[in-house]
Parts: sequence; structure tokens; C-alpha cells
Amino acid sequence: MAVIKPKPNASSPKCRASSSLVALTSAALALPGLMPLPSQAAFEGGEFDFQYGRYQEGGGTKSQFRDKDNDIQVDSLQASGEIDLSDRLTFRANFIQDTWVGATPLTTAPAAAIKFNPNAETGASAFTDLKGGIVDYNTRTGEGQATIPNTFDTVTTNETVHVMAEASPETRKQGDFRMGYEWDEAALNVGGGISLEDDYDSRYVSLGGRWDFNQKLTTLTGGVSYTDSTIDVRRFRFRATSVPVDAEGGINPDFPDWSVRLHDGRTDIGASLGLTQVLDKNSTFRASFGYNHNSGFLSNPYKEATFLTPLDIPGKAWLFTRYDKRPEERNQFTWSAGYTRYLAGLDAGLHFNYSFFHDDWGINAHTFDASWGQPVGGGWIITPRVRYYSQSAADFYSPFFIASQEPLSLAEILPNQSQLPTPEYFSSDHRLSAFGALSGGVTVSKQFAKGVTLEAGFEYYTHASSLKLGGGGVGDFADFNYFLANALLKVDLSALTYAGGGHDHAGGHDGHSDFAPAGVMFSHMLGAAGEFMVGYRYQYSREGGDMLHGTQATDDLTIVNNACRDRPCQLTSAGMNMHMHMLNLMYAPTDWLNLMLMPMFMDMNMDLRKLEGAPPIDPEAVGGHFHAADSGGHETGGVGDTQLFALVKLFASPQHHLHLGLGVSAPTGDVGIKVEGQEVNESSPDFGKPLFIHYGMQLGSGTWDLLPNLTYTGSMDRWSWGGQLSGTVRLESENSSGFAFGDIFQATAWGGYSLFKWLSASVRGIYTTQGTIRNQFNGPDPQSAPVDFPENYGGRFWDVGFGLNASTLGGGLKGNRLSIEWVQPVRNDVNGFQLEREGSLFVTWGLGF
Repeated sequence: MAVIKPKPNASSPKCRASSSLVALTSAALALPGLMPLPSQAAFEGGEFDFQYGRYQEGGGTKSQFRDKDNDIQVDSLQASGEIDLSDRLTFRANFIQDTWVGATPLTTAPAAAIKFNPNAETGASAFTDLKGGIVDYNTRTGEGQATIPNTFDTVTTNETVHVMAEASPETRKQGDFRMGYEWDEAALNVGGGISLEDDYDSRYVSLGGRWDFNQKLTTLTGGVSYTDSTIDVRRFRFRATSVPVDAEGGINPDFPDWSVRLHDGRTDIGASLGLTQVLDKNSTFRASFGYNHNSGFLSNPYKEATFLTPLDIPGKAWLFTRYDKRPEERNQFTWSAGYTRYLAGLDAGLHFNYSFFHDDWGINAHTFDASWGQPVGGGWIITPRVRYYSQSAADFYSPFFIASQEPLSLAEILPNQSQLPTPEYFSSDHRLSAFGALSGGVTVSKQFAKGVTLEAGFEYYTHASSLKLGGGGVGDFADFNYFLANALLKVDLSALTYAGGGHDHAGGHDGHSDFAPAGVMFSHMLGAAGEFMVGYRYQYSREGGDMLHGTQATDDLTIVNNACRDRPCQLTSAGMNMHMHMLNLMYAPTDWLNLMLMPMFMDMNMDLRKLEGAPPIDPEAVGGHFHAADSGGHETGGVGDTQLFALVKLFASPQHHLHLGLGVSAPTGDVGIKVEGQEVNESSPDFGKPLFIHYGMQLGSGTWDLLPNLTYTGSMDRWSWGGQLSGTVRLESENSSGFAFGDIFQATAWGGYSLFKWLSASVRGIYTTQGTIRNQFNGPDPQSAPVDFPENYGGRFWDVGFGLNASTLGGGLKGNRLSIEWVQPVRNDVNGFQLEREGSLFVTWGLGF
């Protein structure tokens, strides 16, 4: 099945995913087939996969001009749901969410071209701008005068360095589906999908098939795909050389490619053909061929290339930059072969694979990999693997470019900057350079119950010029390392039987009602020792509409003058969306005690707008938030806090149930996320530093938190009801970023009615109070909008919820439960100035066995 790939040539200030991330993010989520069905449902079964991965890039060759590693971090949430609609027809739907952030190369240049600002505490460290204009560099000898960061010393050097950029978090979401039909000796599947991110959207369709013949000893596979993509980019308004670009997207006649805005498209057509041959009872051979044709805008819209033209002044050159420019067409070919051997004496599987890649950009690549799958008893399998990769450089790649060896005078250059010579195509993206890579890893899997498998993997990767096959790499300035860790939960739905024998309208675990609304956590317990439950929870919350002060809407001028302490506000929130994904694992060691583990994945986006009546921005007082007003807002996402709970049964009868929950929230969510905008006041000690993103867009609390709750549920005939008191108590006065969120108390009560044996409806009321943030960030933050100030958080809130709860009663999906609830705000009484809440959606799925 074809999978939409993130744009492979986008990695600079937006921190684009590498090819390894593309491999990491080839799975996806959906919960199809969990809709409420009567007992005569025809579903035969299916499976559910949930996977989390972490990609962390770093390392690289340190030097006196570069004391900062690559620092790219990618969190990937992947899940998939598959349903066998019949013994021949299968439907699969997928969802992927990637969030990446970090420091990544913007361009590459001689160390002599790095601009040094003595007012910045951190010095140049290759995170500052290029000098631009006249530089001390000899284009013939390749040497120049460079300043050593954190000193005023200069040296003559020919060293090349990456010029780095700090990137704001960005999230990509992908959804796709596949419908497949199988005959006795053939199969056909059709699929489609969409991938969305802030500046790049893709839509694709695919068709694939399989044909078995030669008594099923030979299998032929093939497929075609078509992808249409739209690139809509808004670049940061300063280039690597610190020359401002027209923020409204106009063209500067001296610099024709310097527009902030870029809108273009590309298409990708792919075809593949594969053959698998069973050689004997213990071995198989595989061979395949793949072709991809790419056309349209194939450049990286954020990368820049550095050009140097010699001046008629000895030892001096004129430096300028241009945005990455690649051919608008690319043809890619991949040939691969693999061999698998089962070693009966060791009960192990050995896999060898080789692939050769060629394209008309001049890149040739070889990949060798091998793995060993070894069962070790008790349902455990250990699979070590090793991989080697080597590629040649693209024809138009260079770390930087010498525009001409003919010296020019400033009088010739200044009026003709748009005419300075450049090649037809050029790029300094190090992924198009010549390099080699070596990686090794191990995967450990364990089948814990019938149909349930947990898997964990780790891989370490080294990218180095010196590892290129045959030598000739680009140089060690582009070296880096990364690790990739992932965890996978796989549930075979058709292999499970529900321990409780299915739900009825007043039944469930331990006889009490299981039909609490989706937004209520910890509403039920497993009733018997040894039972296990796996579940998934999704929450979407939206803020928008009016800005509130207490209970009343307020106008822009009031916000300007009162919401940002002793300075005028420049911006305010226009809207905020929050998505939360949580995996719920519950186990009952006894009939009175349940243990729960709940990892969480978050992503958020906030739109900002300029306040009417705000005075002009004072760059001496406020820096770094200009980009927010220009770009419209921020995104963030990744791992949230992890909750661990114990539920203790206090009382149970057929109609009434009472239990106590005691839990802690571990601070696994990042509270140090920063945005790519930097302090631009060169006299500030924080010059060049990225700024903290708003408190409410950090991924966790950053503190250890106590989470007590008390829950009562009851039922009679078709009716069910319940109530819960819960709280969040911060156990620390501040986190690593210097602040702590306020404590939370919530009281809720609900009532439900069973419409059918498999479906019930509920209504509930909720009251929540939350304190203001204590302390504040211990580093630079924008302080230009209400969300930048701790006193503008928390308050008292009243809500009402409307829900539906369903369970499948028979067939291959017996025991699955799906609940949905919409929570509508009724009254807000906010602390300080805050955006109005518009509502929350909760969706939960659970399966016990």
C-alpha cells in the first residue's frame, strides 16, 4: 500500500523529517468497526495497533566554531484499525501524527562568514547569522579570517560549518484507508489518504494487487499510486544573512527569490512490482522494482545556499544567499532483493536484504541490511538487526558555491545584485551530499495474552562522510547521530474473548453500571483477579470567540492597557485547539485492586491576532513575537505527562459501587518548548535566544502531581447514575522552567438511560475550579500577549455534557465498547484575561479480556 510521505526535501527552520522518520511514520490510526452493533453483526474480527516512536538527532563534529549539535526531536503517534468484514473483504483505516522541533541546518558556509555578536552571552556558535556583503575570504585558497565564538580572537581557517536555525514545533497528521478483497489465489486492494501540515498538504490514491501461482509457491505483487501536493509556505522574514524580506510577500527587485510567501505544487506517480519465491520449506527469495516520477516544486523552501564572489580587494569576497533551487522533475528507480532462511535447529529466522537506488539527479545509493529473529521462550522474541547505507552526491549539491573567480568591484555588484551569477540548479542540503550511514538496533516482543503483543525497539544510527562506500564524502561538518525508540501494542480482536461475557444495560464489571460518560475517567473497575483491559481515549478542546475578563467579554483596548502588566499588549489569542490521545492499560491483581498505566500524547495549535489600538512594537522592549503576528500562531505537540493509578474497591453490590482512586502524574511532558522567534535587540543578553512558548501550550505540568478521586455508580433497570470528586494537587512549587500550574478540583454527576441493550444515553453536570500559575518562566519569553502572563490562567467553570455509550454484543468484536460525549460550557469565570471556551469532545474505546 502506498503511503503519503512527508515532503522529503523540507528540513530547515521548520525541522523537516528525515528519511528515517518517513520509515518511522508508516503506520496509522482509526477505530473503525467499533460502532454499536446488534449481536448478529457480520464482522469476523480484526486487529488494533497503537505505536509511539521517538526520534532524537544529535552529535556531529564539534569545533571551535560550532559548539552546538544538531538537536532534532520527533514524536510520532501511530495506530491502525482493521476489520474483516467477511472472510474475504477487509477494511483498514489509519492515522499518523508526527510533531517535530529542534535545531537544524539552514545553510552551510565557510567559518569566516559567520557573524559574531559580542553582546550575546552564547557567542556565535554557528547559531547566528551569516555576515552578508563583504567577508574576509579568499575564493582561490578557500581560507578566511574567522572569529572564535565567545572570544575576540581571529584565526585563518578553511573550515566549513552549518549555520543552524531553531525551529518551532510543527505537527503533521495523516489519515488513510485501504479496502481489500481476496480470492483463493489473488487479492486486490484500493486505498487513499490525506496528509496535512501547516505548509504542505498531500492527497493520494493507490491500487495494488497480489497473484499466487505455482501452487502458491510463487507470488507476484504490484501497485500504482498518485499523489498531489500543495506547498503553502510563509518563511521567517529574516534570511540567513539578516537581510529582511518583505513580510507581505512582495518581490525585491535586487533579490528575486526573497519573498516570504511561496505557493506551489507537486505531483508524484509511483509504480512497483515484486516477486516472492518459496525455495524450499525453510527459505524464500524476494525481488522487487520500484519507480517514482516527481514533478513540480521539488526544492526545499526553507534551505538557503551561500554564494561567494571575489572582490577586487585582495582576500575579500562578496557573500550572498539564494533559496534552494532544484530541478522540477525527478525520476527515481529502486531495485531490491532479499533472502529469508528459517534455521530449524535454532528456531530462528535470518533475513538478508540489498537495494540499489538511482535517480536522474545523480544520486546512486546502496543499502545492505540483515536481521535475526530469535524466539527465547515464554512468548518472547528478540530481533537484532544491522544496516549500512551509502550514497553519492546530487549533481547540483555543494556545501557553498563560488559564484565566479573573476573579481568584481563593489561598484559593479551593488546595482546588479539580482544579476550575480548562479548555476541553473543548486542546493546545500546535506541530505543530497555524498555520505555513508551505519545503524544497528534490536526489537523485543512479548505475547502477554491470547491476541495481545507488546513490542519495544531501539536503533542507533551514525551518519558520516567517512562512511561513504569508496570514500569521497562531503566532509565531517555534516556528521550527526540519532537514535530511534518505539513501543507497539498489537491487539488481535478476533482472538480475544471478553472476560465479563459482554455488557447489558445494567451489567458490566462486578455488576455495576459501566455506562459512565466518555469524559469521566476511572469510572469503573475490573471485577475479577487476572482481568486485563486495554483502552484508548481521545479529547478535543476548542477555545475561541470573545476574550473574557472574569465573566464578561472585553474589548481590545481594555486588553491592550490591562492584560500585560506594566506594558501594552500587542497580540491576543484568536483561537486554540487541543488534541489529546491516551492509551489506557488496566490490570486487576485482585478483585478489590486495579492498577492503571496511562501514557499521553498531546498536540495544540494557537492562532494569534494583532490587537486594535495597540501601539507600535518597541524593539528595545519586546522581541521575538513579531513572527507570531506574521505567521498567525504556533503549534506544539509530543509526549504528555504519564499517569499511574491504583483503584481500590470500597463497596460493591448489584446496584451500587464505590471506589477510591489514588494516582500520580509523572512529568514526562516537555515544559521547556520554545519558538523559533528570537530576541532581536542586539544589546540584550538574550540576543539570538529562542523564547518560551506560552504556558498553556507546554506539553505537561513539569511537576509531580497527586491525583485523588472518589467515584460512585449505581443502576436500576434501564437507569444508571453516578458522581465523582477529583483533584490535581501540585507536589512541587515550580518545575524546571520555573513555574507550576494551579491546583484543580472537579465535581461531576450524571444520569443515564439505556435506549437499547447495547446503547445508552447520558447527561451530566461539571463544576471545575483551577488556581493561577505560580511563579513564571525562568528564561526569556515574549510577554506581548495575555497568554504570556501567569495571572491569566485558571478560574471557575460550569459545564454540561451529553453522551452516548455503546458495546458490541456478539461476533468477532464482542466486548468492544465505544463512548462519545460533548461537553458544552455554560458559564466561565476566568482569572485575568482569557479566551472563551467553546467546548470539548471525548471519545473512548475499551476492550477487556
